[in-house]
Amino acid sequence: MVTTHGSADDPGGLPHELPGCHRIHSLPFAVAKKGDSRFPLTVARSWLSTDPVDLWKWRVEAVRDLVQRLSEDGTTDVCISDFLFAAANVPLRGRVPVVLFEHNVEYLIWQRLSALESSPLRRALFELEWRKLRRRERAICEQADLTIAVSTEDRDRLSALAPGARVTSIPTGVDTTYFSPTTTPEIPGRLVFTGSMDWQPNEDAVTYFADAILPRIRQAVPNVSVAIVGRRPNARVKAAAERAGLIVTGTVDDVRPYIAEAAVYVVPLRAGGGTRLKIFEALAMQKPVVSTTVGAEGLALTPGQEFVAADDPDTFAGEVIALLNDPLRRRTLGRAGRELVETYYSWPTIAHEFEQACEEAVTSHEAVRTPSEHRAHLPRKRSVGLRGPRLVVGQHDELDRNHRHP
Repeated sequence: MVTTHGSADDPGGLPHELPGCHRIHSLPFAVAKKGDSRFPLTVARSWLSTDPVDLWKWRVEAVRDLVQRLSEDGTTDVCISDFLFAAANVPLRGRVPVVLFEHNVEYLIWQRLSALESSPLRRALFELEWRKLRRRERAICEQADLTIAVSTEDRDRLSALAPGARVTSIPTGVDTTYFSPTTTPEIPGRLVFTGSMDWQPNEDAVTYFADAILPRIRQAVPNVSVAIVGRRPNARVKAAAERAGLIVTGTVDDVRPYIAEAAVYVVPLRAGGGTRLKIFEALAMQKPVVSTTVGAEGLALTPGQEFVAADDPDTFAGEVIALLNDPLRRRTLGRAGRELVETYYSWPTIAHEFEQACEEAVTSHEAVRTPSEHRAHLPRKRSVGLRGPRLVVGQHDELDRNHRHP
């Protein structure tokens, strides 16, 4: 695995977290973010390029050089680019086949944020960003040997965006052993939301919930409390927390205790893409979930059975109030959610599908590179670890712990 770490991260802990990795390379790199003195220059440079800022800022020369060397040394069967932005450092259409793991349709996130923006200037900037991102996302999907989406909806969107790309879908999985029900007592009236607080859709979700939904809940449940659990809360999140009296934890080592003590898990997202791993984690812990349609998008969930859907402030607040006042319904929803993820979305099930997709990408890549008279001798399938370890490039995560992808 090739990844990056910031000054506050502990790369020495990666071997313990990822015992199955044959080699782990973590390089120091601090991405430019809003509020960082480097961010304006990064934005300006992206404007002078064909790349959107979110792709430009993840270009890391040291990562790119290392990936190039590992791709050429004969020990790697397939390169998995984890998120679109890691592809900025991946040699596409090279000797090693590239599988692009698209957790979101990235341009769609910015398109939705643009539609929500009230400031004409910011809306124009978001418009520029999503259009540039759409062009690059199309090109990268078409250059990758295979693109894996996390839902059938995203698969269809990416296929329409990049007709020349090979796109399939594999649902998001969850570690149902790690995320499991506990005996931790619930805090009466406690709500929880988890996710990186420097990610724009989460920032919007927190401010929307604090300003439009929470006051309605408090009218019926005065003792309600809300925990916002996630790394790097920015100024906008902190301001919303101060206005509404939210608990903001910042970075935590383990989100499970915060989920366990909550009565209801809320997902008030209005923008985003892909699927929300956070919902599967909450369901695996047998927690009732209230989510917007966008928040639960791409997940094979039945509203009213495994979660509750609510798309406007009055409805969202009403559903939360009803659940806080109905412990039996909370338990019923929680059990149904746990049963669903155990049956269809546990890691062993998802890992098998992912491995098959990687094997097919290797076979098809070799078929293209092999003269036609020799193609009949290619095996139909092979292990992606036959010659050596897999190479995974990833620099992005949404949650406050390492992604645990199969």
